Amino acid sequence: MKKVDLLVVGAGIFGLTVAERAATVLGKKVLVIDKRNHIGGNSYSEIDKETGIECHKYGAHIFHTSYQDVWEYVNKFDSFTNYEHRVYTVHNQEVFPLPINLGTINQFFKSNYSPEEAKKLIKGQAKKAPKNPSNLKEQGISLIGEPLFDAFIMNYTAKQWQTPPEQLDKSIINRLPVRFDYNNRYFSNTYEGIPKSGYKAFFEKMTNSVKDLVKIKLNTNFFEDEEAQELLEAGTLVVYTGPIDEFYKYQYGALNWRSVRFEKEIIPVDDFQGCPVMNYADPDPKYTRIIEFKHFHPERTTGSYAEGSNKTIIFKEYSSTWELGKEPYYPVKTPTDLEKLQKYNTLAAKEKNIIFGGRLGEYAYYDMDATFKSALDAFNSKITPLLK
Repeated sequence: MKKVDLLVVGAGIFGLTVAERAATVLGKKVLVIDKRNHIGGNSYSEIDKETGIECHKYGAHIFHTSYQDVWEYVNKFDSFTNYEHRVYTVHNQEVFPLPINLGTINQFFKSNYSPEEAKKLIKGQAKKAPKNPSNLKEQGISLIGEPLFDAFIMNYTAKQWQTPPEQLDKSIINRLPVRFDYNNRYFSNTYEGIPKSGYKAFFEKMTNSVKDLVKIKLNTNFFEDEEAQELLEAGTLVVYTGPIDEFYKYQYGALNWRSVRFEKEIIPVDDFQGCPVMNYADPDPKYTRIIEFKHFHPERTTGSYAEGSNKTIIFKEYSSTWELGKEPYYPVKTPTDLEKLQKYNTLAAKEKNIIFGGRLGEYAYYDMDATFKSALDAFNSKITPLLK
């Protein structure tokens, strides 16, 4: 590839979407680089060699959206299963459905409340919270009442953030969904599913559709790659999806994240927990949830997916403190972090040929569909005018 019209740093959802659109719509030549050894970012999946079970390497990823344009876009590369996500949680050695719904409420209070009775109950309990919540715990109680908050949110949140809820900012929980019917579908979007071929194959189809115009270099550090730095210095348009603070050499300090680590186990049983995700709401065990990947593809019926196969894979998920070198997952967004971000964004706004995008580039938590949406919008409103 002698000429490069666009350099994309990061082969995650944002970067690959921009690259595919630039090639398909505008016929531009694109170089994509990524420091990892695979494309797809945190949505990447891989087949376990021993069992043949497809695992989401960076935790559970279920595609769900109400954006019509995003749904039409992703279906260009693969059809999606009719998978609907359902989550359960263990509290006091008892399993409850999530999100909190009428079934959860009646099971927890050992009652048979009607929807209106349950609404009245929760509203009354929520009124006991301070009028002006000052922390996450008070905010949570103001939304769902103390009994449900203590059972299902308080200790889970403390494990997730490794900080008592009383010491966490109330903005972390702006809302807690409570359903007053028996619907335990986790997401309420118009569309939901998982690519039938899996995420790895989905991203490969995406890039193969423009392979003549898009070159991908993996195991490549943007800051150390000679070709990338030459393109940057030459004024080539750059879409940067790495950490914005790293781009500016942490001159205002590093932005804080929460990280996650996984313990993978191959279990010699056909079915370990009977569902894809089981949360653990109490202080012990120390992991926040267990993911069992077999359940993401119930339509698969061969090999280890077949009933009675006697092998399954689980990931135990632990929250961990982030530091440089670890994978960033959830932006902490303390007031200090937001002050730093504003300074970095001020620098970014002065750039003429660099566009920052994605969760790392924007220091934001995005669902998959929001990342696709952000990339499509950026391509139409920012990138296309510059490339033209």
